[in-house]
Amino acid sequence: MANPTATFETSLGTFTAEIYQDKMPVTAGNFVKLAQQGFYDGLHFHRIIKDFMVQFGCEFSKDPNSPRAGTGNSPLGRIQDEHPPAHKLSNEPGTLSMANTGQANSGGAQFFINSVHNSYLDWFTPGASKHPVFGKIISGMDTVKKIETSPTAAGDRPKTPIKMIKVTITE
Repeated sequence: MANPTATFETSLGTFTAEIYQDKMPVTAGNFVKLAQQGFYDGLHFHRIIKDFMVQFGCEFSKDPNSPRAGTGNSPLGRIQDEHPPAHKLSNEPGTLSMANTGQANSGGAQFFINSVHNSYLDWFTPGASKHPVFGKIISGMDTVKKIETSPTAAGDRPKTPIKMIKVTITE
Protein backbone atom coordinates (compact mmCIF):
# COMPACT_ATOMS: atom_id res chain seq x y z
CA MET A 1 0.00 0.00 0.00
CA ALA A 2 1.40 3.39 -1.02
CA ASN A 3 1.59 6.28 1.41
CA PRO A 4 -0.92 9.12 1.05
CA THR A 5 0.15 12.50 -0.28
CA ALA A 6 -0.91 15.91 0.96
CA THR A 7 -1.23 18.82 -1.46
CA PHE A 8 -0.91 22.19 0.24
CA GLU A 9 -2.49 25.06 -1.67
CA THR A 10 -1.18 28.34 -0.21
CA SER A 11 -1.43 32.01 -1.10
CA LEU A 12 2.17 31.76 -2.40
CA GLY A 13 1.79 28.55 -4.41
CA THR A 14 1.35 24.82 -4.04
CA PHE A 15 3.54 22.02 -2.71
CA THR A 16 2.99 18.30 -2.17
CA ALA A 17 4.36 15.95 0.48
CA GLU A 18 4.43 12.20 0.91
CA ILE A 19 3.00 11.38 4.35
CA TYR A 20 4.86 8.49 6.01
CA GLN A 21 1.87 6.56 7.29
CA ASP A 22 3.85 3.31 6.87
CA LYS A 23 6.67 4.45 9.19
CA MET A 24 4.93 6.93 11.52
CA PRO A 25 1.30 5.74 11.78
CA VAL A 26 0.35 7.74 14.89
CA THR A 27 1.80 11.10 13.82
CA ALA A 28 0.94 10.73 10.13
CA GLY A 29 -2.53 9.40 10.92
CA ASN A 30 -3.21 12.39 13.18
CA PHE A 31 -2.15 14.81 10.42
CA VAL A 32 -4.23 13.03 7.74
CA LYS A 33 -7.33 13.02 9.94
CA LEU A 34 -7.01 16.76 10.68
CA ALA A 35 -6.46 17.55 6.99
CA GLN A 36 -9.45 15.44 5.92
CA GLN A 37 -11.61 17.27 8.47
CA GLY A 38 -10.58 20.61 6.92
CA PHE A 39 -8.84 21.76 10.12
CA TYR A 40 -5.87 23.32 8.28
CA ASP A 41 -7.91 25.13 5.61
CA GLY A 42 -7.89 28.90 6.14
CA LEU A 43 -5.07 28.94 8.70
CA HIS A 44 -1.89 31.03 8.26
CA PHE A 45 1.79 30.26 8.69
CA HIS A 46 2.53 31.80 12.09
CA ARG A 47 6.30 31.31 12.44
CA ILE A 48 9.00 31.57 9.79
CA ILE A 49 12.72 31.48 10.47
CA LYS A 50 14.97 31.70 7.42
CA ASP A 51 17.55 28.91 7.23
CA PHE A 52 15.62 26.93 9.86
CA MET A 53 11.94 26.17 9.27
CA VAL A 54 8.36 27.34 8.61
CA GLN A 55 5.66 26.47 11.16
CA PHE A 56 1.97 25.96 10.66
CA GLY A 57 -1.18 24.44 12.12
CA CYS A 58 -2.26 26.61 15.04
CA GLU A 59 -6.02 26.96 15.43
CA PHE A 60 -5.59 30.63 16.43
CA SER A 61 -3.80 31.50 13.18
CA LYS A 62 -7.09 31.90 11.27
CA ASP A 63 -6.47 35.51 12.30
CA PRO A 64 -2.83 35.99 11.19
CA ASN A 65 -2.43 38.88 13.66
CA SER A 66 -3.76 37.04 16.70
CA PRO A 67 -1.37 37.22 19.66
CA ARG A 68 -2.44 33.62 20.40
CA ALA A 69 -1.19 32.29 17.02
CA GLY A 70 1.28 29.53 17.82
CA THR A 71 -0.28 28.62 21.17
CA GLY A 72 -3.19 26.47 20.01
CA ASN A 73 -3.96 22.81 20.46
CA SER A 74 -5.54 20.16 18.29
CA PRO A 75 -9.26 19.34 18.23
CA LEU A 76 -8.11 15.70 18.37
CA GLY A 77 -6.08 16.31 21.52
CA ARG A 78 -2.42 15.57 22.10
CA ILE A 79 -0.75 12.57 20.55
CA GLN A 80 1.74 10.06 21.88
CA ASP A 81 5.36 10.68 20.90
CA GLU A 82 6.35 8.33 18.13
CA HIS A 83 9.95 7.13 18.17
CA PRO A 84 10.13 3.83 16.27
CA PRO A 85 13.69 2.41 16.41
CA ALA A 86 13.33 0.94 12.91
CA HIS A 87 12.61 4.36 11.35
CA LYS A 88 15.16 6.98 12.34
CA LEU A 89 13.98 9.74 10.02
CA SER A 90 16.11 12.86 10.35
CA ASN A 91 14.89 16.48 10.22
CA GLU A 92 16.39 17.04 6.76
CA PRO A 93 15.45 19.86 4.36
CA GLY A 94 11.88 19.45 3.12
CA THR A 95 10.73 17.13 5.89
CA LEU A 96 7.54 17.65 7.87
CA SER A 97 8.04 17.33 11.61
CA MET A 98 5.65 17.40 14.55
CA ALA A 99 5.92 20.50 16.72
CA ASN A 100 5.52 20.16 20.47
CA THR A 101 5.80 22.14 23.67
CA GLY A 102 9.05 20.48 24.70
CA GLN A 103 7.16 18.17 27.02
CA ALA A 104 6.61 14.48 26.27
CA ASN A 105 3.47 13.56 24.32
CA SER A 106 2.58 17.19 23.56
CA GLY A 107 2.25 17.07 19.76
CA GLY A 108 -1.09 17.90 18.22
CA ALA A 109 -1.92 19.87 15.08
CA GLN A 110 1.13 22.12 14.65
CA PHE A 111 4.02 21.01 12.50
CA PHE A 112 6.98 22.55 10.74
CA ILE A 113 8.82 22.09 7.49
CA ASN A 114 12.60 22.01 7.85
CA SER A 115 14.45 24.24 5.40
CA VAL A 116 17.90 23.01 6.46
CA HIS A 117 19.16 19.83 8.13
CA ASN A 118 18.13 20.28 11.77
CA SER A 119 19.59 16.99 13.05
CA TYR A 120 19.64 18.28 16.65
CA LEU A 121 15.80 18.11 16.54
CA ASP A 122 15.83 14.37 15.82
CA TRP A 123 14.25 12.23 18.52
CA PHE A 124 17.25 9.88 18.40
CA THR A 125 19.95 12.49 19.07
CA PRO A 126 21.07 13.79 22.48
CA GLY A 127 19.23 16.81 23.81
CA ALA A 128 15.79 17.92 24.86
CA SER A 129 14.22 18.53 21.44
CA LYS A 130 12.43 15.45 20.09
CA HIS A 131 10.53 16.08 16.86
CA PRO A 132 9.38 13.06 14.81
CA VAL A 133 9.46 13.40 11.03
CA PHE A 134 6.23 12.22 9.38
CA GLY A 135 6.56 13.30 5.74
CA LYS A 136 8.67 14.94 3.05
CA ILE A 137 8.06 17.44 0.26
CA ILE A 138 8.06 15.65 -3.10
CA SER A 139 7.20 18.66 -5.30
CA GLY A 140 6.96 22.41 -4.90
CA MET A 141 9.98 23.00 -2.66
CA ASP A 142 10.32 26.34 -4.49
CA THR A 143 7.02 27.39 -2.85
CA VAL A 144 8.32 26.37 0.58
CA LYS A 145 11.47 28.45 -0.07
CA LYS A 146 9.25 31.39 -1.06
CA ILE A 147 7.44 31.06 2.27
CA GLU A 148 10.70 30.65 4.21
CA THR A 149 12.26 33.79 2.72
CA SER A 150 9.22 36.02 3.23
CA PRO A 151 9.95 39.12 5.32
CA THR A 152 9.03 38.69 8.98
CA ALA A 153 8.06 40.95 11.85
CA ALA A 154 8.22 40.47 15.63
CA GLY A 155 7.78 36.90 16.79
CA ASP A 156 8.97 35.54 13.41
CA ARG A 157 5.51 36.26 11.94
CA PRO A 158 5.28 36.93 8.21
CA LYS A 159 4.78 40.67 7.54
CA THR A 160 2.35 39.73 4.77
CA PRO A 161 0.09 36.87 5.93
CA ILE A 162 0.59 33.55 4.12
CA LYS A 163 -2.63 31.59 4.03
CA MET A 164 -3.23 27.87 3.67
CA ILE A 165 -6.15 27.79 1.30
CA LYS A 166 -6.63 24.03 1.36
CA VAL A 167 -4.86 20.79 2.25
CA THR A 168 -5.99 17.82 0.17
CA ILE A 169 -5.11 14.22 1.04
CA THR A 170 -4.82 11.69 -1.79
CA GLU A 171 -4.70 8.06 -0.73
